[in-house]
Amino acid sequence: MNMKNFKKQFPLLEQYTYLNTAASGLLSDDVLEFRQDHDLDFLVGGSLFREKRDELFLKTRKAVGALFGCAANRVALTPNFSYGFNLLMEGMEASKKVLLLRNDYPSVNWAVESRGFKICYAEIDGNLEENIAEAVEKHKPDIFAFSLVQYINGIKIDPDFLLKLKEQYPELLLFADGTQYCGTEKFNFEASALDVLGASAYKWLNAGYGNAFFLFKEHMQEKIAPKGLELKDLQGKNKPHKGSFIGKFEPGHLDTLNFGSLKTAIDLINNTGMDEIELRIKDLAAVAKKELSELNLLEPAVVNRKLHSSIFNIKGDEKLFQKLRSNKILCSMRGDGIRVSFNYFNSVADLEKLLKNIN
Repeated sequence: MNMKNFKKQFPLLEQYTYLNTAASGLLSDDVLEFRQDHDLDFLVGGSLFREKRDELFLKTRKAVGALFGCAANRVALTPNFSYGFNLLMEGMEASKKVLLLRNDYPSVNWAVESRGFKICYAEIDGNLEENIAEAVEKHKPDIFAFSLVQYINGIKIDPDFLLKLKEQYPELLLFADGTQYCGTEKFNFEASALDVLGASAYKWLNAGYGNAFFLFKEHMQEKIAPKGLELKDLQGKNKPHKGSFIGKFEPGHLDTLNFGSLKTAIDLINNTGMDEIELRIKDLAAVAKKELSELNLLEPAVVNRKLHSSIFNIKGDEKLFQKLRSNKILCSMRGDGIRVSFNYFNSVADLEKLLKNIN
């Protein structure tokens, strides 16, 4: 699929230079078409339409599992990351000690801090991995909960480091938020160090709002017991089996519109090619990092790291932010600067337009 076709799927790109996937992905033509058909089917089908939903959820779980390397019966569909993560932490014994990253995404830290766990912290800076290793050695936590990519400045944790950490501390449970990561590169959950991965799909997967997923390693079934969630009678046929582990994360009805949107968004990713998406994002991120570094717009912690995402926080104030916006460049004020993020539908021309408007 060439650049023109990427852009064609996302009509907003004709109006704006969109450097804001880290805040919200875009609605594609494919997802819009699915949503219109879905509501039409419901309109004319009523309960006949409802009969097909179990099949839809099964297809969605399979699509998520295939894309991220996880068995479909260990994929839970949740309305958003926070919902699933709060359920997960509710199922953990309060006596556990949890390692967090200071100033990580509030949805990660609040879910832990508000529940009375013993907590220790590691700092997010250029030495992120060393900070984590030291904190694990010193505090001996039971769980490490963290974002794979930091939302403020795009600092990305090294997956090889996580594998080594897991090798050294096999009992340490790794719970990751992949909301700023999933959809940016190939990822195999089963081969990773993670025990649980959750992600909202409205950012890099461009799946719209109200859909997220959680992936679990097999052994997590014995480790989680969300109290009062044995809703066996509410768990219909769309669960892998009645009263199942995954069912605990899916009480009640799921939304056919939103999870169908997720399935359609994954189909678009597969048609585009995850290899192609990863390559485009990595190439563009490397050029952006080089150009932004040369203009002294990035913090040293980011400049000095080998590994980085395609999210950057550049020096800038409200005035520059408004100037960019008036020139139809969409980004976000985050932390002490302006956050820009590059997805596969972006181009070097978008970066050049940004640089031209900064100077």
